[in-house]
Amino acid sequence: MRTRDAVRNCANSIDEGDLLVRPHRMRRWLLALGVTAAAPFVGLMSGGEMVRAAGAVDHAGLHIDHRATATDSTELAPVDVVEVSGLLDDILVDEITDSIERAAANGSQAVVLQLNSRASVVSDERFAELLTQVAEAPLPIGVWVGPSGARAYGAPAQLLAVADVTAMAPGARIGYTGTLKKLNDVAVSFGMADDLLTNGSMGFLEAREQKVLKFSTDDRGVPVLRNMLFALDGLTVNGKQLNTVVDALDDNGQVVREATTARFFKLGLVPRLLHTVASPASAYLLISVGLALLIFELFTAGIGVAGLVGAVCTVLASVGMSYVPINVTGLVLLLLAMVAFAVDVQVGVPRLWTGVGLVFYVISSFMLFEPVGAHVMRPSWITLATCIGGMALTFIVGMPSMTRTRFATPTIGREWLIGREGVAVGAISPNGTVRIDGAEWRARTNRATPLADAQGLRVVAIDGVTLEVEPLEGGARDYREMRKSGDAGSE
Repeated sequence: MRTRDAVRNCANSIDEGDLLVRPHRMRRWLLALGVTAAAPFVGLMSGGEMVRAAGAVDHAGLHIDHRATATDSTELAPVDVVEVSGLLDDILVDEITDSIERAAANGSQAVVLQLNSRASVVSDERFAELLTQVAEAPLPIGVWVGPSGARAYGAPAQLLAVADVTAMAPGARIGYTGTLKKLNDVAVSFGMADDLLTNGSMGFLEAREQKVLKFSTDDRGVPVLRNMLFALDGLTVNGKQLNTVVDALDDNGQVVREATTARFFKLGLVPRLLHTVASPASAYLLISVGLALLIFELFTAGIGVAGLVGAVCTVLASVGMSYVPINVTGLVLLLLAMVAFAVDVQVGVPRLWTGVGLVFYVISSFMLFEPVGAHVMRPSWITLATCIGGMALTFIVGMPSMTRTRFATPTIGREWLIGREGVAVGAISPNGTVRIDGAEWRARTNRATPLADAQGLRVVAIDGVTLEVEPLEGGARDYREMRKSGDAGSE
């Protein structure tokens, strides 16, 4: 069983002026050209990135004087720090469990989870396994909700109930835990604050008053991560006491307290990409851009950059949406909106179907993602306004102009069409569509002579991207030939 022999209040023990910044960083993976091709060899598909701070941590405010002394903090075993930010998905759960195993294998003293997460999208069984791994880890686990402004809502907040040392930055909040999960058939507990945290939230001062935090501190809270390293000092696990702080002499012979080395671990390149797209805002933006580009590519000549980018965006969006709860009705409405847009894009003029598509798209934007507990998964208003406004401009103004290139591509050398015969596709009065040699063209009748559906016609002129046509019989050409024959007979 774990006990805390001494959890020190270091909020007043070290002033910022006594500490110098001297970060030393080392990259585990080489992020260079060809990283995707090299991923199977360097382990980017599942590996993490380590940023090592040798005696100094600058990432979250840990500033330690790393001058040579008789007793140096580098002699202490390190503490691993894992950033848990965004939705708690399977990718982050894997990273947390891997970090615990890695820290135990590499001789780290403890693992600190830097938590800023508003909801969990993993199954209840998977989250229960995570709680068990944190509670039964072979080394101490600390949770710091920070920096200021961080949130630990929903299931991620329950990690504080099973960790050995927990703390919050001023301005951070925890709560909305929902139903507390069970650990070995016993629900995890925040003590007398269980009911308050189930459907509400609290800041640092209230959490300290309700004895939610396992770290005694003053009204300033734990604004920086270094205080967590001091809190771990004296913690006993399985009879072994942690030693994360050492007294050292500075250049003036004064005794200063130094914390141990902190090693920051982040997601590898590919897991980081997957974690990024596995958010409602990213998935919504990617699926909107991807489908719009695919529609554009379908109604323009050739297969180009737009089609490639659209396909990549759609694939990434599909991967991201597989991690978050999707409303099937919202997804169907989104696809129907794109079909409606495509109808008018084919015609080349925004009409009724463009309006129908916009209505479907707006509705789907608000209901595409299912809420998770008390957390609404809908993208931010800025994201919604940007995507809806951009989609409206694209299909009302931009897309008709861009798709004209489909008809404008064979502009050079089209004179051979003059004199060719074809049939009308639908009534033409005066504008419509004709079929010549199996290809459809936009057309208008010469001298406003109406044409019935399937009526034979002849091309008499070309005006930009539009063919001028006339009936095979009774057209201007017949009149001109009759007049020429009459003039010849009179001579």
